[in-house]
Amino acid sequence: MPEGSSYDLVVIGAGPAGEKGAARAAYFGKRVAIVDPNPRAGGIAVTTAGIPTKTLREGAIYLSGLGQRVAQFAHPSAQDPWRLLMARKVEVSEFMTKAVERNLVRHGIERIRGRARLLPGRRVEVETSTGERVVLQAEVVLLASGSRPGLVPGVPRDDPDVHDSDDILGIERAPASLLVLGGGPVGCEYASIFAALGTRVIALSGRRTLLPALDVEMARAFAEAFNGMGIRVLTDTHDVRVERERGALHARLADGRSFEVEKILVAAGRRPCTEGLGLAEAGVETDAAGWVRVDERFATTVPGVFAAGDVIGPPALASVGMEQARVAISHAFGFEEATTATDRLWPTYVFAIPEVAWVGLTEEAARASGIDYETGRSSFGSNAKARISGFADGLIKLVFRANDKVVLGVHIVGELASELVHIGQCVMREGGTITRFVETTFAVPTRSEAYKYAAYDGLMRLERRRRASTPDRADLSGGSDSAEARGGVRTRPSP
Repeated sequence: MPEGSSYDLVVIGAGPAGEKGAARAAYFGKRVAIVDPNPRAGGIAVTTAGIPTKTLREGAIYLSGLGQRVAQFAHPSAQDPWRLLMARKVEVSEFMTKAVERNLVRHGIERIRGRARLLPGRRVEVETSTGERVVLQAEVVLLASGSRPGLVPGVPRDDPDVHDSDDILGIERAPASLLVLGGGPVGCEYASIFAALGTRVIALSGRRTLLPALDVEMARAFAEAFNGMGIRVLTDTHDVRVERERGALHARLADGRSFEVEKILVAAGRRPCTEGLGLAEAGVETDAAGWVRVDERFATTVPGVFAAGDVIGPPALASVGMEQARVAISHAFGFEEATTATDRLWPTYVFAIPEVAWVGLTEEAARASGIDYETGRSSFGSNAKARISGFADGLIKLVFRANDKVVLGVHIVGELASELVHIGQCVMREGGTITRFVETTFAVPTRSEAYKYAAYDGLMRLERRRRASTPDRADLSGGSDSAEARGGVRTRPSP
């Protein structure tokens, strides 16, 4: 890497978005360098976030026997489950880190360890791990530097028992009690993981529900599942103050409530990793929160400089960051399939216990848009496979246009929601209707067959609407207030 080396693409950040963007360009024969200060590639997705938390989740379910709730399903060495989970986390993270590094090598991407700073004219200054400073020239620059945990006013980060989502992985054992500050994806994932391990968990959200982007009805179903696990959920909480009293850790809310806990996890959002990147000097604009501004092609305000992944803000999902990078690089070099951000139906997912996933419009968004919509539901409580597995919490909810039955949104709370959501996503990508689910033969017993019964429920609701608008015909359905509408479950014949 001599001074003044020239590349077709220089990527800043070796996380999922950076890796995907670099590989995309290299696949088409571009000369690519990727700059990252960390000793291992992969970013937080393989070190402290995506892969580690999902590994902990699956391990916690296995070791606790959650779902089946019988002793024989627990690991024989589960007396120290946290130690076992940490060992498994290290094993999986190491495997995935090596997979990322092999991918970079396979594509001929030059990996440079160092801190990058963007200079005018699409130049990147790199301070290497040895202290050397070099300047790289690029035709295109992709910013993919990621994000890090945010801070909460009134919560001291210098207390050894106050953690964020990065350093919580360094604790020696699962605590007896844990207060989680934040009702977003990270907070919900860790709250359920620790609850599965027997920790007494209190989850605080400053919003009116957990996972505030979720359909309101589904958020209620999710909160009910948390309550069933013994997690105490408190919403609309504000101005948390944390302090030590006689050696004990106390958290006080604005309404006077106080909690004494062994540990606190701060999971109230994230902030972009842009310090020292020289964005302002290079002309790259950011918003008030520091996220990099991009257009529908993921181009920044500087020609030839693109950005993708966490550094541009929510939803901050590895899958979305990778797709953003693919679109950005396709536009930057004129590759085929150069779609825009608005062309994509990206699913959102949360690997809590139970899982949550959704794609498209919520019921509230459809109503606010003035769409004449209807909904259909199917509870996992009446699903044979869910009963067999022991995870019967949750449901599938479909939101669709009333006049043509086109699917507008799919929302799932329940085990394997992150897998099931793609069935709905594919139908939505094709502009499909709920009858597509009715006409599909799903294996039995499977969770996926819940789609069929959610569609049946939606068709029944449409029929009730039609009958209600035709006064000369009796409504033989028994009224519009169905068991499903009240959140209950009933057995019904299939059309």
